[in-house]
Amino acid sequence: MGKLHLFDMDGTLLHGSAAAVEISRQLGLDREIAALEEAFAAGALTPVGFAQRACALWAAELTEDRVAAAFEGAPWLTGIREVWADIRARGERCAVISLSPGFFVERLVAWGADTAHGSRWPAVPIREPLEPSGILSSAAKVRIADTLCARYGLTRSDCVAYGDSMSDVELFTVVPESVAVNADHHVSGLATYAYTGRDLRDAYELVCTGG
Repeated sequence: MGKLHLFDMDGTLLHGSAAAVEISRQLGLDREIAALEEAFAAGALTPVGFAQRACALWAAELTEDRVAAAFEGAPWLTGIREVWADIRARGERCAVISLSPGFFVERLVAWGADTAHGSRWPAVPIREPLEPSGILSSAAKVRIADTLCARYGLTRSDCVAYGDSMSDVELFTVVPESVAVNADHHVSGLATYAYTGRDLRDAYELVCTGG
């Protein structure tokens, strides 16, 4: 029986950063997004509230070219493509599930993920209002994982989760194997393995060798 490897993006595949931070940097809005990130981390903003504020922040200037530049210039961990190629060569599956905008997350399919799921934002350039029901949450990660398991003929017991923070807690509690990647206290005590560094191949090796 194969495995389904479930990767968070912000703070996990992205080292010390997030899609919102990288996009805002392209727009010269570093201080503004830092304030929103701080409020979100403190619980003063929900995922929906954060998305609404960020959407308003970007609406005037965000273009596809700037999204592409943010993606290409982001501090990705080394070895992502190689890990996903190995997973697929083993006959296993890999997916990305992130609360960040789908128009950023979904670019990772080109790197070898079987599927990538992000929050549903208005298309770029942003001209339509954000629909709150399209914004993902920690619980949504579990629902998406269950849907993927059904698609691939697997169960939660076949899943491995890779994450770093509060949005990964619910997923970490329902799968048997997990890796805390550059993680904070929310998941470090829940994980099967812990990795600190900038090479996804080393985190993945913990799963392959059992630590």
